[in-house]
Order: sequence, then C-alpha cells, then structure tokens
Amino acid sequence: MKAPVFRMLWFTWLAANTTMWMNDVAAAWLMTSIAPSPLWVALVQSASTLPVFLLGLPSGALADTVDRRLYFMATQFWVAIIATVLCVVILLGGMTAPLLLALTFANGIGLAMRWPVFAAIIPEVVPPPQLPQALALNGIAMNASRIIGPLVAGALIASVGSEWVFVLNAVLSVLAGFVIMRWRRVHKESPLGREPLASAMRVGLQYVRQSSRLRPILLRISLFFLHSTALLALLPLLARALPGGQAGTFTLLLASMGVGAIIAALLMPRIRAWLPLQRRVLVGTVVQAVGAIGVGFATTVWVAVPAMVFAGAAWITVANSLTVAAQMALPDWVRARGMSIYQMALMGATAAGAALWGQVATWSSIHDAIAISSVTSVLLMALAQRRTIDRGTEEDITPSRGVIKVPQMEAPQRPGRIQVCIEYTIDPARAEDFLALMQESRRSRLRQGALDWQLLHDLNEPGRYVEQITDSSWTEHLRRFDRVSAADVQLRDRRLAFHVAEEPPKVSRYLLQE
Repeated sequence: MKAPVFRMLWFTWLAANTTMWMNDVAAAWLMTSIAPSPLWVALVQSASTLPVFLLGLPSGALADTVDRRLYFMATQFWVAIIATVLCVVILLGGMTAPLLLALTFANGIGLAMRWPVFAAIIPEVVPPPQLPQALALNGIAMNASRIIGPLVAGALIASVGSEWVFVLNAVLSVLAGFVIMRWRRVHKESPLGREPLASAMRVGLQYVRQSSRLRPILLRISLFFLHSTALLALLPLLARALPGGQAGTFTLLLASMGVGAIIAALLMPRIRAWLPLQRRVLVGTVVQAVGAIGVGFATTVWVAVPAMVFAGAAWITVANSLTVAAQMALPDWVRARGMSIYQMALMGATAAGAALWGQVATWSSIHDAIAISSVTSVLLMALAQRRTIDRGTEEDITPSRGVIKVPQMEAPQRPGRIQVCIEYTIDPARAEDFLALMQESRRSRLRQGALDWQLLHDLNEPGRYVEQITDSSWTEHLRRFDRVSAADVQLRDRRLAFHVAEEPPKVSRYLLQE
C-alpha cells in the first residue's frame, strides 16, 4: 500500500465493489418481494454475471488497445447511470421482475467492462514480486466490500427503502470516476497503431488456447464457481427460511462470508507456503463445500454464520490462488484479454450455476440443491486435478523486444496476408526430437498472433524442413516481433541447435495473392 497509485486504485476498487454488492443485495431482496420463486431469485445472480461472460473478451481487447485510465473511468459513470434509472423506476412504482433482471443485466455490463482493465492495470503499477500481495489486498477490498455493501444496503432497505441503496450506489460510482480522473497515467500508443478490435479478440483467444498454463486454470475456476455459486444464488431464500429470517439475516450471512474471506486473505502468504497450488485449490473446494452444506442445513443463524465464515475463507483461497496463477502466465501486451477470458470462465460458470441450482431447487428443494452442488464440486475438482498438471512458472514471459531482429524492408504496396518460410536442414536421425520441438514452435507462433502455421517436409531431401507462418497483414506480422518473450528467444535457440547447415536458416517472405 506504499505505492500512491496502487493505493488510489485500491480505494477506488473498494468503492466499486461496495456499489456492486449494494446493487446485488438490493436487487436480490427486491426480487423476493416481486417474484419469490427460487428460479426468479437465482436469476438475479445470473443477470448480474452473464454480461461478463458475453462481453468479457471485447472488453479485454479494448483495455489492451485504448487508454486504460479513460476506459476505467467510463465504466464507473455507466454504473452510476444504471443505478439512477433503478432508483427512478422504483420511486415511480414501475418495477417488475423482468425489468429488474434487465436493469441488473445492464449494471453487470459495467462490471464486465471494468474488471479486465483493472486486472491489467495492477501489474502495471506493482512490481512482479509484490503481485501476489497486491492481489491479496484486492481480495481484501473485494471482501471488505462484501461486508460494507450488504450492511449498508440492509440498513437502507430496512429504514428508508431499496431506492436509496441505488442512490448511494450512483453517488459512490461518480466519486470513484472522478478519483480515477485524477490519475495522470501516460498512455503509450504503439508505433504500429491501434490493433483492430476483431484482430485483438482473435489473438487473445489464440493466446489462451495455445497456453498450456492457462487452460488448466480456466478449467478449475469454471468448476469451482459453477458449484460454489449455489450458496450465493440461494442465500436470500436460505436467510428467509431461518427463524426470524429477514433482510438483516441475509446481510449478516453475506458479511460473515466477507469476514472469512478477509481472514484468509491476510493469512494467504502462510497458506501459499503451506500448500502448493493444486492441493490448495482442492482443499479450498472441500472446505467451501462443507461450509455450504452447513449453511444449507442450518436450523439457526448461530450455525449458519460460522459456516459462512469457512465458506468465505475457502472462496478467497481458491479464487486468489487461481487469479495469481493466471496473472503470472500472461505478458502485459495480452494481459487484459487473458484476464477477461479468465473472468468470462468465472462469471459464465457463475451465471450457469445460479440458473442450474435455482432450477434444481425448484424441482426438489433448496437443501437438496446445496447438497448436490457441494458433493459434485469436490468430485469434479478432484477429477480435474488428476487430469491436469501444475506447470508452475517455468516459462519466462519477460518481454525480449529487439533480440529477434525486425525485417528491414518496406511494407508491400498492396494489402494482403504475409507468409514467412524458414528453411531448416537437420540430421534425419534427430527428426522425432525436431518435430516435437516444432510443436512448441507452433504454439509459440500462434500465441504471438500468427493466423496459421504449417511444417513442410521435403520428400527428396529427408533433412530439409520448411516452417510456414501466415500473418493476416504486414502490420500484424510486425506486431509479432513486439510480442517476443524470453521463452520465445530460448525456443529459437533450441530450433537453431538442430540446424546443421553452415549458413543460418533461410527466411523468405511472400505476399499471398488473393
């Protein structure tokens, strides 16, 4: 917290998440009055999180290509506008269940747009060794807001009505927007110009698809939130079912979860040293499942509150562990896109889980839905852990611009795709090892943004191979040189070690005729 920019962003993030929880609590509680069925109440959670799944990738692509400060500021003003509309509709007595879901969805758009840019900004202002601690502090902000937001929302709902929750939401969002406006960040435009949105989205998807470190992380976070969201989605109904259950009970349970999450965030360095990533995720999943069952079958608030504390501690342990792992697997140039895909997996699973367990509760009971989600979460996570390998941080993604020389030639006169051909001469006896290495090369080229990759083998000369890389344009070809990492340089050296000819591999570039 010594860095002034990080401190400013941290307090802004605290305010932003406080408004999010205030909105979610007020909307969920309002829905229990308008349409109290389990499905309608659970759909509030789906409406809040679904925009992140639908808009996460475009949001991440924009955050990687535009001024992040202005973009972050705009998202706060968007949330303020939606909160104002919610307040006016409630005051006019025009609120209905479908309209509440629609406005909750619109508020979720603000969440979808601001999360990737914030995730990309933090590594920009915090040194890599301090990133886990910074993310843990962000977890504290998120979970402090989980306490502050529901407490404030519950007090306002009980005293003056739901509409005033949205008034305060709007005021805090505007103030956060003006605080961000004070940040004097210098936006550095690429010499190659702004990357087109469609291309940026394609490259972001390609990077994640070709990353052997990110794919297991996405699987785990999806499984965890698909099941753990059952507790939050059905919590308003669980709170009502407890003796004397009312808005204050719902607020107390949410605050208890936030307390558990803050305790775990403060202990995160010890937890991280005690358990490696895979075991930490599995243990957290088990504890969260036990906590959810404790809340689901509690007969008094005195049982439900400690169960929520354990559930919150497990929730932040798993979420923080996987978020740090995702951040450490992404270079800066694609960080917002990569984290937006991570958030899409998280929120998409949350939205699907809320609808799924709401429907299960409708078919059977709330208690059955909690029990089934808890048991299946542990079984599926254990299976996923057996099928995936924790690759740690062995791949060095440090930028290495300039190490691999940019071609010193003029751009083609006509637009079109560019094909690069690199000819290798190798010892045929080492062909199997070379082919295995070239699969790594394929993944590396595609992560950098190449449109296509092929490896040709000369039938007349068994030791001659031609690597073909296709880029969508000359500009996109040059962008790949800006994205070279230390791992890519090491991979190049390993390829060259196979080359047995006296001259270096021949490199040819062609403009493909359409």
